[in-house]
Amino acid sequence: MSREPLVLLHGVADTPRTWELIRPRLEQHHEVLAPTLLGHHGGPAYAGEATPAAIADQLEADLDAAGIDTAHIVGNSLGGAMALELAARGRARTVVALAPAGGWAEDDPDRAGVADFFRRSQALVAKAAPYADAIAGTPEGSARALAFLVEHPDHVPAGLVAHQIAAAADCAIVMPLVERAVAEGWDSLSGPVEVPVRIVWGTADKVLRWPTAAVRWRELLPGADWVEMEGVGHLPQLDDPDGTAELILSWCATSR
Repeated sequence: MSREPLVLLHGVADTPRTWELIRPRLEQHHEVLAPTLLGHHGGPAYAGEATPAAIADQLEADLDAAGIDTAHIVGNSLGGAMALELAARGRARTVVALAPAGGWAEDDPDRAGVADFFRRSQALVAKAAPYADAIAGTPEGSARALAFLVEHPDHVPAGLVAHQIAAAADCAIVMPLVERAVAEGWDSLSGPVEVPVRIVWGTADKVLRWPTAAVRWRELLPGADWVEMEGVGHLPQLDDPDGTAELILSWCATSR
């Protein structure tokens, strides 16, 4: 590749289209790969246990298939945790993790609340999926669909909102993965992370609440660069596309 590779990893129950609003800008500077995570809509089916390690194994296979040894890796939520794991496996040049999952302290009551959130949301999207286009077709419907994920939904295209509703309903791995993470905790990283890491968190995140959902990552990554995005929710790439793209591109440049 003539330009440095940049890998984008979406969150749980999401798809690579979550990067739609920032990908064109990123592609001006990088060769971009945005794989679909194991067990998610449009991606490889999962067999066996629903674990972060299994998802990371599949992502390494995706990198190998694309001929990528190391890349700048960006991830949101579950994808953020996977970006850090790939760094621990020696596959990253830099990491930008947007509200990475798995950062709760062991006794954090919000951890159980995340499972409750996904139980409710998966039940809702299952009922809403047949009507996704109609729901997303009005500003009110889009705002309601994105209410727990995005603080500023007005600029998110209706087609993307409808896709996210349908894709979440078709995510086979979401509840087995979330239930396991809440019950058993998050797997430790498989090794040290020795590349530049930037952690970005929206102060209005309703899924992984700032700052309590970041306690473990602060302990594991004492040298990370931490950025707060004021008034931004769980999906910074949709909430503030320009600001998120700039945070990514400026951090990738630190390795040059």
